Amino acid sequence: MKRDWISAIAAVLCSASVALAAYASHAALGAQSSRLGLAAAFAFAHGLALIILSGRKSRLAFVARLLLLLGVLGFSGGLCAAAFVGVRAATAPLGGSLMMMGWLLLAADFWRLPRD
Repeated sequence: MKRDWISAIAAVLCSASVALAAYASHAALGAQSSRLGLAAAFAFAHGLALIILSGRKSRLAFVARLLLLLGVLGFSGGLCAAAFVGVRAATAPLGGSLMMMGWLLLAADFWRLPRD
């Protein structure tokens, strides 16, 4: 059995997203709360999806999972940077694009006929 480093990172991402959601709900104010809540929601949903998809063993599924991971880190990370540091969420659009590409690759992987 091989280590699944993407799922390990995804589990940490889910844990961090719970803490982030708690902070967004109880300590953050206004726009900061909205940005952090959105970042937490995307991080949790994509972290959970990455864990669920760990059973897909094709190369295409691996690339899709990698794009989803990089995408959610860029998207949620950009929103967190904007909320905590006050910088523009410059990585959020790229992260969102990577997530969309990852989901489309995953759709292609599900669509393919299995090799016998």
